Amino acid sequence: MPDPSKFRNLAIIAHVDHGKTTLVDQLLKAGGTYRENQAVQERAMDSMDLEREKGITIKAKNTSIHWHGHTINIVDTPGHADFGAEVERVMKMVDGVLLVVDAYEGPQAQTRFVLRKALQEGLMPIVVVNKIDRPHANAAAVKDQVLELFLELGATDEQFEAPFVYGSARDGYFMDHLENDPPVDCTPLLHKIVAHIPAPKDADADGDFRMLISNIDWDDYVGRIAIGRISSGSVQKGDTVHLLRADGSRVQGKVTKLFEYSGLGTSDSAVGEAGNIVGLAGFENVDIGETLVSNPEDEALPFVAIDPPTISMEFSINDGPFAGQDGKYVTSRVIRDRLEREMKTNISIKMEDTDAAGIFSVSARGAMQIAVLVETMRREGFEVCVSRPKVITIEKDGRKMEPFETLYIEVPDECANGAVRLLTSRKGVLEHMETKGTGRTFLQAYIPTRGIIGFEFELVNLTSGHGIFSHLFREYAPFAGEISTRQTGTLVSMETGVATPYSLFALEDRGRLFVGAAEKVYEGQLIGENPRANDLPVNPCREKHLTNHRSANKNDSIQLTPKVEFTLERAIEYIEADELVEATPKNIRLRKRLLSANDRKRAERRAES
Repeated sequence: MPDPSKFRNLAIIAHVDHGKTTLVDQLLKAGGTYRENQAVQERAMDSMDLEREKGITIKAKNTSIHWHGHTINIVDTPGHADFGAEVERVMKMVDGVLLVVDAYEGPQAQTRFVLRKALQEGLMPIVVVNKIDRPHANAAAVKDQVLELFLELGATDEQFEAPFVYGSARDGYFMDHLENDPPVDCTPLLHKIVAHIPAPKDADADGDFRMLISNIDWDDYVGRIAIGRISSGSVQKGDTVHLLRADGSRVQGKVTKLFEYSGLGTSDSAVGEAGNIVGLAGFENVDIGETLVSNPEDEALPFVAIDPPTISMEFSINDGPFAGQDGKYVTSRVIRDRLEREMKTNISIKMEDTDAAGIFSVSARGAMQIAVLVETMRREGFEVCVSRPKVITIEKDGRKMEPFETLYIEVPDECANGAVRLLTSRKGVLEHMETKGTGRTFLQAYIPTRGIIGFEFELVNLTSGHGIFSHLFREYAPFAGEISTRQTGTLVSMETGVATPYSLFALEDRGRLFVGAAEKVYEGQLIGENPRANDLPVNPCREKHLTNHRSANKNDSIQLTPKVEFTLERAIEYIEADELVEATPKNIRLRKRLLSANDRKRAERRAES
């Protein structure tokens, strides 16, 4: 009979860039995943292209290592609050967490968010104080901060007594004590995991098969894969099991394939045992939060509550003049199918049809989460237009309520006053300010979620790229009033054609340009920024008429200032309510909703009347 006590299931949680994925690399190495002569893959768990480019974890992923007779299942979770649902749903799969904290920065906003969920689920933490080799690192002070955080989040006595490990994931060593232990390898951390992370306490090897689905994967051969921890019993390929759906219905099916997660991939498994995390194929329409059982009379297992979305954006077909030139998927039907498919694997994203044909309202935790979805879609060959993010407001006791967040900012000392002014202009209220003597000032503020949209770009400009900020949803509170986030207008193209150096050189005096010479532009496209608050119609396609006195090669001497390059996130935060971002596989363009100047004037007159 299989022994569930040999399994250890844990999630690794941390703030962005505190070394979480690098730590998984070291555990994989220590668990013998790599042969002696095998090339070691850096950040092996960041499998998506976007994760490698951005340097952050976006999707929760599983792996496992075998060490001294124990199977240690590890779930690598995102550290950004926008992807918090990826973390929340795996809490039912694990029995403990590794809390990774930077030895200089200490616990940050997202650390609080995920740790609160873990403590509420009764999970046992082990604290890893990472990057102790950083300049100005203060591991002892960080330990005090973590203990204060445990108290603040209502940890039990047992959770408060969590063991601490100190080390450097990059250099591959951890130690129990800062003073006496020499830095060697990862063995002290593995000992702590086996000793302090409990075995699956509710795993019943003799009972009927039951499994809560906490994640969904896809395989090109067998289709959708339901991932979860087996609560009781065992399962093997060919078994008949029943899916208990969220709507109360029950579906019978057969297990067509069984996976175990080990090292850098998956391996076929003969049998899934109680307490282990497995992947199971055989159900086409399985969803996260549903339960698989062998006995059709069993009840569904409880699923962790997911925090609601706070912002929404409109997705629409690309109706511009250049539609269909870059992408393969351009119709509203295929865009709708793609969004529905995303909802099945990402439970924090919701999609609804709107009154207008071909326009869908997509709600999520934050602008970055939707930007990642749009970036993924354009890489898959979709063309789509997206609007500026809007917060989701609610009515309570006859009052309009909007989401508010706690904002944490770290800036150079000389930029602190500017950061406070920036907060004030966005209806933020400063709650705490601290200078640590390292040339950096830490600010904590209470701010509407609307005020955070576009905040990053202004902070980067203010601090010349040295500012850092993170945020955490706090509550719904009364509407804070109007917030003016963009003080400038735009230069709007009057013509469709190719931008010429001659015309762009003349327009440089008007403001900063978003397009370069020889780029195709169309009527209604935003081609630059006007320092004044109004929109200015311009012609970027005008050519110089040649005469006896003006030769054709005079243009060769024109030197244009480099154009402003927009990332997708920056473009989404930059636009106003009457503008859209056109995202195609090859281009990111900013445009007006109504491309024709006459249509825009008519709409303005209707709005005024």
